[in-house]
Amino acid sequence: MTSSPIPHSAHPGPHSQKGTPVTDTRNPHALSDRASDAASAPSDPAVDTQQQRIPSTITDALDATAEDIAPEPVVSVWTTAQTSPAAQRKNRYVPESTAHPAKMLPAVAAHAISHYTQPRDLVLDPMCGIGTTLVEAVHAGRRAVGVEYEPHWVHVTRANLALAHDAGVTHEGQVFHGDARQIAALLPPEYLGQAALVVTSPPYGPSTHGQVAVAPGQGVQKYHHLYGNTLDRGNLANIGHHRLLSGFTRILTGLVPYLKPGGHIAITIRPWREHAELIDLPSQILACGIHAGLIPVERCVALLARAAEHDLVPRGSFFQRDFIRKQRDAGLPLHLIAHEDVLVFRTPLNSLSSQKSQLIPAESERALASLPRLDTWVRKDSENAAA
Repeated sequence: MTSSPIPHSAHPGPHSQKGTPVTDTRNPHALSDRASDAASAPSDPAVDTQQQRIPSTITDALDATAEDIAPEPVVSVWTTAQTSPAAQRKNRYVPESTAHPAKMLPAVAAHAISHYTQPRDLVLDPMCGIGTTLVEAVHAGRRAVGVEYEPHWVHVTRANLALAHDAGVTHEGQVFHGDARQIAALLPPEYLGQAALVVTSPPYGPSTHGQVAVAPGQGVQKYHHLYGNTLDRGNLANIGHHRLLSGFTRILTGLVPYLKPGGHIAITIRPWREHAELIDLPSQILACGIHAGLIPVERCVALLARAAEHDLVPRGSFFQRDFIRKQRDAGLPLHLIAHEDVLVFRTPLNSLSSQKSQLIPAESERALASLPRLDTWVRKDSENAAA
């Protein structure tokens, strides 16, 4: 399987010389901006109707405004599971890393870092877990900083960064312990306006990985599948679905001052099922990002299955396979999860685009309208944060 280049919203392609003919490579079925264009089009069938002379005044105007307009999200496929998760982490992560219940695939973080940053850029993860984003960033020649709520994973992240330094990596990587909802009190002021990219993922609720052991007479036992102490109500993974969305919106809002103008935020998420009902977390996180004042630019697919010549080869865990088998036995024709969604947002480029970002597109309004309870939670929390 081959993948086509992913358009980069912040870096438009090369422009033609003023007043020269160019070929329109956009959607050939797109409608013209003016109804009069159809009437003025040449009638000679020998003329290529997709090639026309563009006046320099129009291209100049487009150059001045294109950066301030939020484009339609572009769908892309990231082939991030060509090797197994264990192979991706081999010699880059300490053994204690395997105990985390919901680890990000290293190739997902690496793809986002290579696509949206340049060498020596700063990459940030406010919920860094075992430090996957940070480790992949320093290995790619970027600087990295993260925040993690659970003390144990802070120590594991530091161990993984130390392992990278032992391998010869010299770029800076730091992790701070605390609640990312209070990020302004956790990160030093030196990081304000410095990050080119945030790569993160919210807690998946019941959709975690974990490990299994088989004991005689006890069957299959599941372990390392929960986030910390389940009685800790400060942990976003333990506070309920809608409070999670509200808290994550607060985190996204707090990240904006640490990003460069036009900096990107890549969020990996997947839906899950509760009592056979699909919880569309990606669409809900999209609404959270819009509430936080971010501009959606891409909605991608990061494969969790290997892309073979003619099909996908799933890499489902024991729990996923067991769950699918039981659901099929019950008459629900489910399949193994083959991908995660990756939502990519960016911050406004300047004050003018900041004002435009407040005008939520119609598509985003429809997404919000479909989530009335989320809307209530997020608006209330955003108002409290602003106060």
